[in-house]
This record gives sequence, structure tokens and C-alpha cells, in this order.
Amino acid sequence: MNHPKDTMPSPKVAHQAAPNHVPLVEQTRDGLVESVHYGSLIALNKDGSTALEAGQPDAPMYPRSSLKPLQAVALLKAGLDIPEELLALTAASHSGSKKHRDGAAEILKLHGLTEAALGNSSDLPYGVEERNEWLRDGNGPTQLAQNCSGKHASMTAVCVINGWPVEGCLHPEHPLQVLVRDTITELTAEEAAAVSTDGCGTPLFAHSLHGMARAYGRLASAEQDTNEGKVAHAMRRFPEMVAGEGRDVTALMRAVPGLLAKDGFEGLQLVGLADGRGLAVKISDGGDRARMPITVAALKELGLDGGSLDSLQSPPVLGGGLPVGELRAAQIFSTN
Repeated sequence: MNHPKDTMPSPKVAHQAAPNHVPLVEQTRDGLVESVHYGSLIALNKDGSTALEAGQPDAPMYPRSSLKPLQAVALLKAGLDIPEELLALTAASHSGSKKHRDGAAEILKLHGLTEAALGNSSDLPYGVEERNEWLRDGNGPTQLAQNCSGKHASMTAVCVINGWPVEGCLHPEHPLQVLVRDTITELTAEEAAAVSTDGCGTPLFAHSLHGMARAYGRLASAEQDTNEGKVAHAMRRFPEMVAGEGRDVTALMRAVPGLLAKDGFEGLQLVGLADGRGLAVKISDGGDRARMPITVAALKELGLDGGSLDSLQSPPVLGGGLPVGELRAAQIFSTN
């Protein structure tokens, strides 16, 4: 069985100064700004021109799990052919529900594989309710429960389809990962600025928010019979497989028809719109709570219906059980 440790250590890149991030989100308590989340963002028009911009969106960063839909496109190129629900799971950072775990196991079974073939790290379910239920049942960390198991199941499946070795399939020079790298380069229209290893063990390529917004615009507007369109359609049709019930990414795709969304660890949020526009957000401190307030503000600034997005704003800041403040987007746009 291959493990994350089998991947080749990435060459060290020269130390770079932190990007020039700007205040994106602030928490207030009784009118006083209590804390501030800095970051960068960019929104692109369908012709590729810049619609919104803040901070330094052309600085390289690791997109983390927001790369998964792009990785799924590469797997389709390599011959992956699975039901749409399982394709959505391939692009997922799932909550670890029984449906998610069973889906990853089904991908393996369809290709004559078992959990022993998975190369991802072991973990508890990512979703709070799913994790609590899992622990109450006396379970510990497993590879199927880990939030990337759908992606890893499909990666091993592609190795079987192509006659590539499953052992070592997370190595950066394995044919699978070379194809993934080339596909991400094609969709972002930029070469990776650096290469590392993601938490689950797959090679991780650094790209700019600009390039990622471009890629998501392309996915969301692609014809349904293309590889890009197949991934986007599967995610939009089964948003509960991309994240899970109670997760904001699932709720966002349900709220706005045609919208494609994926989050990533360390404060990443990517959005693609059916007309080809793309939005990329990075919270510099990795604060997950700050993703959605600034994403919603940016989408409203782009003209999306505020009514369908209002429910996605973060819950109020409480004092003694009563609302005393809010987590809100900073005043970087003219109308928010």
C-alpha cells in the first residue's frame, strides 16, 4: 500500500515575503471591531478581465482542496467513467457520512480494489455531526473516513484502467500526477510556482488566485459533454457529495443555480459561474470562518441575488447568548 511518505520530497523554494494582503473580514462586538482577517481576492469577467480585486491575487499560493475539481478533470481524461454522484465525490472534501464512505468504497469495488489500495492519510470524518457519530460508535481514524477518500479512490481506479502501478501513484513523476499537473497548468493558464505535498499525500501545486479564478470560470461554463463540463455538472447536481449537509459549500451551490463552488483548507474559496466568471478568495491566516462573508459580499457585488445568499452569512457574534456583533466583509467594495 502506498502512503504519503512515498512521495518525493519537493525541492525547497526560495523564501518569499508574504503577499500584500488587505483586510477582508472583520468581527465586531457592540460596534467595536474585535478582530480582522486579511486576505486577497479576484473576480474575473467572462472575457478574462478583472471585475473585482483586493490584495495581491497574482501571488502564488497553495490552492489545497480547491484543486480537486481540476484533478477530477485529469482523471476523466485518463479514462475514469463512474456515475455522476461518484464523480462529485471525486471532487469532494466530504464530511465523512456513511454515504460518502460507501461512495468511495464503491469506486474501489468497481475497479477490483479495496481500501488497502488507498494512499491517503487516515483521519476522522470532517463533519462535526458525522465525526461525533463516528466516535460514539467506537471508531477511530480510517482512510475511507478521511475527507479526500473519493479523490484517492478515483486516482487508484485510473491506475487500474491505464495499467499504471497503483503503488507509488502519489509520486510527482508518476504518469497520473504528471497528467494532473499538466491539466491544472492548462486550466489555470499558468505554470506552477512551487510544488509541495497536500495533507492527504497528493502533489500540491502553487498557483495564483488569478489562475484559479480563470480555471473555475472555465469549468462552470464548459459544455456538459466535455470533461470540464462533466465535473461541473456532477458537482452542481450532487452538492451534498462535494461537502455535506450543513456545509456552506453545499448550501451555496443550492442557493444559486449554475454556481460551482469548492473550498480548500487554509482559507480558500473558489467559485465559478455559468456565464464564465470566476472568483477566488484566500484568507491569509487560514481562518475558515472568514471565507463565506467575503465570498457572499463579492458575489453580491457581481450582481447575484442577495436574497438567495443572505442565509449564508455567518451566524451573529453572541454575548450571554444574545447577538452583540457580527462577522462581516470589510468595506472594500462600494456597495457592501
